[in-house]
Amino acid sequence: MNHTRRSFIKKTSLGTMALGGFTSTSLISENVLGSNDRINCAVIGVRSRAKAHVLAIHGQKNTKILYSCDVDDLILEEHNIWSKNNIGYVPKNEKDFRKILEDKKIDAVFIATPEHWHAPMAILALKAGKHVYIEKPCSHNPHENDLLVTAQKKYGLKVQMGNQQRSARTSILAMQDIKEGIIGKTYKGEAYYSNNRGSIGVGKEISVPKTLDWDLWQGPAPRQIYKDNIHPYNWHWFRKWGTGEMHNNGTHEVDICRWALDVGLPESVTSFGGKYTYNDDWEFADNQQVTFKYPKNKFITWTGHSRGLIKPEQPGRGVTIYGSKGSIQLDRNFYKLYDLQGNLLKSEFEKSVNATTDTMGQGDLDVNHVKNFFEAIREGKSLNAEIKDASISTMLCHLGNMAQDAGETLKIDQTTAKVLNNKKIMQQWKREYAKGWEPKV
Repeated sequence: MNHTRRSFIKKTSLGTMALGGFTSTSLISENVLGSNDRINCAVIGVRSRAKAHVLAIHGQKNTKILYSCDVDDLILEEHNIWSKNNIGYVPKNEKDFRKILEDKKIDAVFIATPEHWHAPMAILALKAGKHVYIEKPCSHNPHENDLLVTAQKKYGLKVQMGNQQRSARTSILAMQDIKEGIIGKTYKGEAYYSNNRGSIGVGKEISVPKTLDWDLWQGPAPRQIYKDNIHPYNWHWFRKWGTGEMHNNGTHEVDICRWALDVGLPESVTSFGGKYTYNDDWEFADNQQVTFKYPKNKFITWTGHSRGLIKPEQPGRGVTIYGSKGSIQLDRNFYKLYDLQGNLLKSEFEKSVNATTDTMGQGDLDVNHVKNFFEAIREGKSLNAEIKDASISTMLCHLGNMAQDAGETLKIDQTTAKVLNNKKIMQQWKREYAKGWEPKV
């Protein structure tokens, strides 16, 4: 495809990248794109959620996926077949994302890796001059949250977090109506997630599959012997790599509640719950109730039922926003307005159904969110989930997990998010990193 690219290279010295100890052979670049210029992308981590990214990228005008990146050959092979069938071509394969960052043709990277890689990889991409679309949560720990926001500010590139409901037509309409006072003064955001995940068992030490680069998979995380119940999905429930259901799904609905109530960091956080179902390797609460308290008597609750569906029957996920004159029920597919007596006054639906509880989560919301990302790159439009704001929702979920571990209400500094009344739990602010892999801005 013929296209015009206007670019310039920032003058900078060659040196060693801050994370991972590898030496970049390319200069940091900034691509200045016009409205007709093609955006070249790389998708990193291509098993499930990334396929929604691929379809959304492919649905935009004048875009191209140059690379598919994954540390597992089997996943890459499967994705190649899927790509040929769904987008009509097979991007170049690469196992080491660092080589992709050295390619000056790449304008934007899409990150759908395990969570311990999100912030470190995004920071490296920014340092290499790439715009970043990063799946939620944007960090594995609060320290990385701060680093990522600092890196975006330093390098001035676009960073969009994948809380795609921010780009839902019905949710945007609901927020406009709330701002205009349709339910009066808002005071409560009630978020929930309902699923019935099975046991992950007790892992057995086995040889690393020959197709998997286990060392690169672990990356910034401390090294561990490979077990049979970690890869490719159950890493979510191990603290070295995942952040539990509070982040895996709670980030989405907590973010919508925060948007509706127009709040940032809370005054305090309380969590109740635990692990109630299987005697397995799952390391987080599998059923959890978190409350975030704000000034002016506002509060947000998140109810997470990972292993045991919420009853009476509810949709798999959603939020209800309460106000002095009524309430609004929202999920990825609709907006419903009720009066104080519970009478339905108004309904708005998305044009097509978006997936809610599967691992791919594909739908028009992704298309809208990626379109917004590309418009920000090309035209300077505002991001719907720019990282400075989106990271606050991630931080709330970190604080929810910390409150659960602390077993007491945590008082929060509303400027820094630091815990004021429990020094011990602040040890979770930053993780231990593998030697040579600590992210630096």
